[in-house]
Amino acid sequence: MTLPITRAESDPDDAALMARAAAGDREAFALLVDRHKDGLVSYLARLTGSRDRAEDLAQEAFLRLFRAAGRYRERGHLTAFLYRIATNLVRSEARRERRWRRMVPELSRPRPEATEPRGPRRLLERELQGRLAEAVAALPLPLRAPLVLYEIEEWPQREIARVLGCREGTVKSRLFRARARLREALAPYWGDRGGMR
Repeated sequence: MTLPITRAESDPDDAALMARAAAGDREAFALLVDRHKDGLVSYLARLTGSRDRAEDLAQEAFLRLFRAAGRYRERGHLTAFLYRIATNLVRSEARRERRWRRMVPELSRPRPEATEPRGPRRLLERELQGRLAEAVAALPLPLRAPLVLYEIEEWPQREIARVLGCREGTVKSRLFRARARLREALAPYWGDRGGMR
């Protein structure tokens, strides 16, 4: 049963929407999806390197959130709970991909080449962005997820620790290691400029 949303409830918090979703209110859940989908898809796109894949994974994450609505206990951390679901989906997908690669090592898809040159500077910037995206995508997920959440999504380390189910000190360590790997991977592009901060 869907309850009408009154003006007083025009901007209910996540806890209220989840409680209504748990009672079967699909409109309330649709509001939750609208509220969080852009941020979640952006996060997943950076983790996977594919906007299409990110949208598919986000849909699956929201589906799992809806199924868990009756069991969810609000502690003010719905976003962290949703991002943990999404991160676990990426982990599962990465495990499947590793198994597939071991089974069929001869399969590899060539990458399409960029086709819109607009001057040397633009090309260099585009190439550097592409190399950075590749370097981030090549990081193992335990390093990639905190890096994307901290550097791109600008989450605080405490919230990242909650999402990933680890200590804040572990997040700091993983960020340090992720940055070090990126510096190494992108060293040829920095020249004498000293690399990343």
